[in-house]
Amino acid sequence: MSEPENPESKGGSAAGPRPEPIRFFGTTWVNHDNGYGLRRVGAAVGSLVAAVAACFVLRFAYEGLQLSDTGGFVNILVVVMFAICSALAFRKTWDAFSTRPSDPEADRSLQGLKAIGFIGSLLAYFFRTFTEAPGEALHRQEYEAARAQYARRRGNPSKTPPKKKPKRK
Repeated sequence: MSEPENPESKGGSAAGPRPEPIRFFGTTWVNHDNGYGLRRVGAAVGSLVAAVAACFVLRFAYEGLQLSDTGGFVNILVVVMFAICSALAFRKTWDAFSTRPSDPEADRSLQGLKAIGFIGSLLAYFFRTFTEAPGEALHRQEYEAARAQYARRRGNPSKTPPKKKPKRK
């Protein structure tokens, strides 16, 4: 991506926190520039097309199960498994856009479930692009906190309360 790392520095390297890039958006989420709107539309269309294609693939797999004559119980079990995994993957993906996982190890253990329910993850990505770049609120919150902390460390009087002078004894 050709957009600058830190939007406040239009040349040269500037000190201070830099925004974390988001997949497909880079750092355009900071100022909503450099084709941010088009990227959101593209991400929405792409995730929806991928979800529809995945549904067709699952349909062919289900038809293969029917052709093999495995029985009604197995067919129902497969449909229920994909439905539950997709719902859980949707919820986990949706939550990941607004908060960091409290237990990364437990989140890593759910990767298999999210892989099975990948349609739910794609749909969560699709619906999230209607309001923001997926994960933008979380990244913006962290970036603003880092900028405020940097300003406090640099002693910017507009960002910090005045320092108290020590009392003389």
